[in-house]
Amino acid sequence: MRIVLIFLVIRYICETTSYHSMRHILLVIGFIFSVLLTSCIPHKDTVYLQNKNNASDSLQVLVEQQKPYRVQINDILSIRIKVLDQNNVSIFNPVGEGDLNASGAERAYFDGFTVDTHGEIRIPTLGKMSVLGYTVEEIEKQIEAKLLEDQFKETANIFVTVKLSGLRYTAMGEVGNPGTQTLFQERVTIFEAIANVGEITITGDKKDVLIIRQYPQGQHIHHLDLTDINVMNSPFYYIQPNDNIYVKPLKQKSWGTGTTGKELLTTIVSALSVVTTIILLTRL
Repeated sequence: MRIVLIFLVIRYICETTSYHSMRHILLVIGFIFSVLLTSCIPHKDTVYLQNKNNASDSLQVLVEQQKPYRVQINDILSIRIKVLDQNNVSIFNPVGEGDLNASGAERAYFDGFTVDTHGEIRIPTLGKMSVLGYTVEEIEKQIEAKLLEDQFKETANIFVTVKLSGLRYTAMGEVGNPGTQTLFQERVTIFEAIANVGEITITGDKKDVLIIRQYPQGQHIHHLDLTDINVMNSPFYYIQPNDNIYVKPLKQKSWGTGTTGKELLTTIVSALSVVTTIILLTRL
């Protein structure tokens, strides 16, 4: 009904207005329409993993680029040692004595071995051990060699397991639930990480997601285009512990003119209402 009324008003204005005045009015209305139309978010900017270079039915061979993770400062390691007689290694295998209702992340924090600012962990009877920049497999071999040297013989059949105590990361910006998450799995893709914080909102920029990653030399910022299927070939497709993920807002969010077709239509109708009202008042 509102649209019909606006149409009738515009028709009346056209019939009672001179050619030159009408030309200016149409230019103003056209300008408003063009601004509003450019504020709508294109469909291609909202779809993940688009095949932008090949036909949709072509075969895509995607090669994983993940490299072994190297331990950083503030990582928490879970270390378990097994031998024929477990009583001999009970001191190496801490068991939580705190709140039994504590979450997995809390138990890992209290029972695990935190890498200090010097890149070291402190293990009972073995003392301090440098682990900064090593993979978990390399740390396993270090601990095993240290135990054979100081504590046990090869006949003890030592078996050492070292894992990260969860993969902790932080997501910020245009996501459903910004904050810090801890996932207890070996590998996490950027899509899994985002899905666990409530997905990217309609006003989030999927074409330029930032990964702020910690290195021994400092922090680096990496860019990912999640709308391109080739993101799966990126060395940053898998997140790492202590990563910060930032999703920037699209410019359409700050304009406030609507991000979907329905919102855009509502804005257009409102704008036309204002224009026609002003024109009618000026003619009284």
